[in-house]
Amino acid sequence: MKKQMKKFMLVGGIAILSTLFLAGCQSNNAEEETSSEAVTEENVEGSLEGESLRIGTSGVFAPFSYYEEDGQTLTGYDIELLDKLQEFLGYELAGGEYQVQDYAPLVTSLSEGKLDVAAAALCATSERQEIMDFTEPYLNSGQRVMINTEADTGITGIDDLGDKTVGVEKGTASHAYASKNLEGAKIEAYDKITGAFEALQQNKVDAVIQDAPNVAYYVKTQTDSTLEGIGEEFNQDESPYAVALTKDSPYKENFELALKVFEEDGTLKELNKKWTE
Repeated sequence: MKKQMKKFMLVGGIAILSTLFLAGCQSNNAEEETSSEAVTEENVEGSLEGESLRIGTSGVFAPFSYYEEDGQTLTGYDIELLDKLQEFLGYELAGGEYQVQDYAPLVTSLSEGKLDVAAAALCATSERQEIMDFTEPYLNSGQRVMINTEADTGITGIDDLGDKTVGVEKGTASHAYASKNLEGAKIEAYDKITGAFEALQQNKVDAVIQDAPNVAYYVKTQTDSTLEGIGEEFNQDESPYAVALTKDSPYKENFELALKVFEEDGTLKELNKKWTE
């Protein structure tokens, strides 16, 4: 009788434990389903509240990311875009400020997971897409050739650079293009585009390749300069500007949808008009 009672209690105990275990699993699954609700255009606003993100930019690429005359205040298209994204998505800025880096270190930091997000007129090139994620482009761009009009180089466009000395900014889409396509040219890579512009002004290089919006901005604002952009834009397929994220980023959909909202409500149009026209 005692053996039967022990057997009954053992079986009953196992049944109770099984019920509790299953109930616990069901409860956890329910919580997971609730917490992993898909982000949509309708609920993306505020979807990153409570998150702290490491955001990078360049600070040397007008009119997208550069310092005002005080040398301390960041401004430009991308800075305003990042400010609007933070306000819309609700995340906190890690360290309370943007992490400013040159282009080559900026790309490396993203690929190594030292930054979560970056916006700095970064071109979504095929090479970069192998090591980091990008949103859909927020601005289409291409490269353009710059020359010093006081120098007699005979350069009229990209096809004339085969045997010339060409300045580029290190780590940019222009650098990648020149390295792959200008086999006979001597490529001079500068840490900042301002170095390339100065070299061209001093005739240390025959031409500079740079993103078309930056070329247009430089010519527009540097009225005493003898530099100008020539020829048609090229390499457009490798030059669209997009927000960059670490590879397999959990935040990609949030930023993608936020930009879609900005496209639909006219925010991007206003930024384009303000900074690039």
